[in-house]
Order: sequence, then structure tokens, then C-alpha cells
Amino acid sequence: MESKIEQLRQEAAKAIKDVAGTLNDLNDIRVKYLGKKGELTSILRGMGQLSAEDRPRIGQIVNEARQQLEQLIAEKNQELKAKEMAKRLASEKIDVTLPGRPTNHGHIHPLTVTLMQIKNIFMRMGFSVEEGPEIEKDYYNFEALNLPKDHPARDMQDSFYITEDILMRSQTSPVQARTMEAHEPNSPIRMIAPGRVYRRDDYDATHSPMFTQIEGMVIDKNISFSDLKGTLEDFLRQIFNKDVKVRLRPSFFPFTEPSTEVDISCVMCKGQGCRVCKGTGWLEILGAGMIHPNVLKMSGYDPSKVSGFAFGMGVERITMLKYGIDDLRLFYDNDIRLLEQF
Repeated sequence: MESKIEQLRQEAAKAIKDVAGTLNDLNDIRVKYLGKKGELTSILRGMGQLSAEDRPRIGQIVNEARQQLEQLIAEKNQELKAKEMAKRLASEKIDVTLPGRPTNHGHIHPLTVTLMQIKNIFMRMGFSVEEGPEIEKDYYNFEALNLPKDHPARDMQDSFYITEDILMRSQTSPVQARTMEAHEPNSPIRMIAPGRVYRRDDYDATHSPMFTQIEGMVIDKNISFSDLKGTLEDFLRQIFNKDVKVRLRPSFFPFTEPSTEVDISCVMCKGQGCRVCKGTGWLEILGAGMIHPNVLKMSGYDPSKVSGFAFGMGVERITMLKYGIDDLRLFYDNDIRLLEQF
């Protein structure tokens, strides 16, 4: 009996160690030796056939063998579970050490770069930055700027009307009228108004139905045309370069009197004459003039006590000249080949 128990113990131990490759295999071995109908269990059930003096000794040997096998099964169970978990983790793992997908870095749009530069120049001169609605009343867009409904200059404006009295603003000049109304009568103002404007222009290399404009205005006592000239010369030499030459030519605008077109020496050929300046050596860059007395009156200012000047420029044109861009449409095509240069 003792030799049979030892033989079963050794067989079971060897099977647990060498044969059990999975948890199912291990369970089969447990049932074979330790189950209700297992071989060691059968010996325990047959203890009644032994003599009274052999029964305790054989029972102790069987129980020791059973405890030893249960210990081996528990250890093997933990080993197999660990292996299965490792195998599962290996099949499901994500390699976080792999490099991530490259992402494209954005760039500040060239129009925004130029707009920021223009704002910074005027803010250093003490100008404030004012904003107004892009959907504007006809009164502020035209009438408050000395352009009544029957004025012949209105024939030049081909605008986007929403109703008879509401339209997409065709310039940022309405912000000037709104700013004057918001101030105490005859109080000093020094401001610029940047923003998008809308006109029914063809979409080509030099025109767009939407573009960016900056208009400026100064009102105070004893403001003269020389103040206008000095301010614009200082601005243009900062935005382009200190050697640029500035020329003023007489012109007409309904909201300024006298009015002027402002030219700079060609930044491409340094005034020698080229395709960009059409051989003249000069480039028209903005319009300006002394604020018309009627504009001051309609906004509550007294032209006998204060005077002022105003100016306006297109940001696209300045950007094209600064960076040598020859087609305005490139600003709105979102072509990464252009944008990544800036």
C-alpha cells in the first residue's frame, strides 16, 4: 500500500511538472488523482478494509501525499496564469515608444503679419485701435461721410446691399463717424480702424470682392496738412524702409478737402522704373486728406474749433509690395506652399 501511494504521488508530481501545459491540462491531472473518483481519493475510501493498526499510518501517508500534490497544483496554477497573462498582454499591447504621426505647424498669415506691423506702428504714435460692424447702415457708410443719396460720387460705389438701408460696408470709414459720435463734441481723437470691407469687384490678380482695409483719423485743435504729411511719411518709412521716398498728389475724395493720393518710390526698382511701377518709379499706396467740414458737423464737431485728417490703405497691397507677391488671390487660396514661407 505504501509503495502504491508513493508511486501515485511521483506520477502525479511528474504530470503536474511536465505534462500540464495549460490550465485545462492541470485541471485534468487534479481530477485524475484528487477528484471524487481520483486514484488517491479511492485509497482513502478503501481505508475501511485495513486493519485498525494500519489505518492511521496509511491515512497519514495519503493525506501528506494529497497536501503535497495540492501545493504543486497551486504553484503550477499560478505559473500557468502568469504565462497566459503575459501571452495576452503581448498580443494586445500598444507600443507607445513608436514615434507619433508628424503634424503640420501653422503659420501666421502674411496679411495678419502686415496688419500687426501696421497696428504696432500707429499704436507707438499714440493711436487707438477701433472696430465697427461689417454689416453697416447706409447712413454711416455714405451719408455721414458727406455722400448723400443724390451725390454723384455714389455712382462709383457698387456695394453689397442687404436691404435699402443695410449693406456690407465698403470701407472702414464708418468707424470714424461712429467714433466721433461716441466722443464728447470737439474732443481729441487719434485712431485707426482695421477690418474687412466688401465691394462688388472682379476677382483677379489685383481685385477681390473682400479685402482688408485700415483707415485712420486725427482730430484736434490746429491740425494741419503738414501733420498729415509727417505722420504718413513716418509710417511709410517704418513699414517699408527708411530710405523710401514719399510723394503727395492732389486728388478728390468726398469726405476730405483738400485730398491727396500718396505714392512711394518703387520698392522693387528703388525708383528706377520697372514692370511693377510701370516704368514711373512710383507706386500709389494710399489716399488721405483733411477731414471735410461737413463730416465734422454731421458727427457733432465744430469745424471752426477743431480740424483733422484722415487716411486709408489696403493691407493686401502693402503686403504684396513688402513680400513681392504678384497675385492678390494667393492670399485667399490657402496654398500651403505660399503660407509656409512666412
